[in-house]
Amino acid sequence: MIRDYQALQRTWFEKGKQRVIRTTGKHRGVKLLSTVDYCKGNIVWHEDEEYTAETFLNFLNKVLDVYPSGNITMVLDNARIHHAKMLETFLSKNKRLTFVFLPPYSPQLNIVEGLWKWLKGDVINNVFYHTVAEIRNNVRSFMESVMKEPQVIIDRLCVRMESDKIVEHL
Repeated sequence: MIRDYQALQRTWFEKGKQRVIRTTGKHRGVKLLSTVDYCKGNIVWHEDEEYTAETFLNFLNKVLDVYPSGNITMVLDNARIHHAKMLETFLSKNKRLTFVFLPPYSPQLNIVEGLWKWLKGDVINNVFYHTVAEIRNNVRSFMESVMKEPQVIIDRLCVRMESDKIVEHL
């Protein structure tokens, strides 16, 4: 969730004159779902008004449309929507889609968390938005921009093999 109450992140300001970021004081925001293709650096993302099992199901259909053939393994956290009963029928009909669940409290193992950190750093932190529509527009611009350079996505977010060693890029 990209919220409309902003956060101060690392920034420069004149000594004694700390930067102040206004806020609306409301808890509105943009709810995002996304995948990062570990091998190709492709991103599939979806924005919705809420996080529900139905929203997740719509997102899964979008992923299947983008990848019309082959097996798909999705690495997920343990959010309730990822375990919803309504997914059982869907998964039984879509055998090429497999879920692997991360251990609880291990966001560092989820590549998508790196994407969210990147997004917040470039779009959200140290900025005041008057409306959620402004946030949506900037999120969309960010996603469209990074998706043009899959190799940058791989270099920034993914682990690659190098001389039989795993090298993590941050």
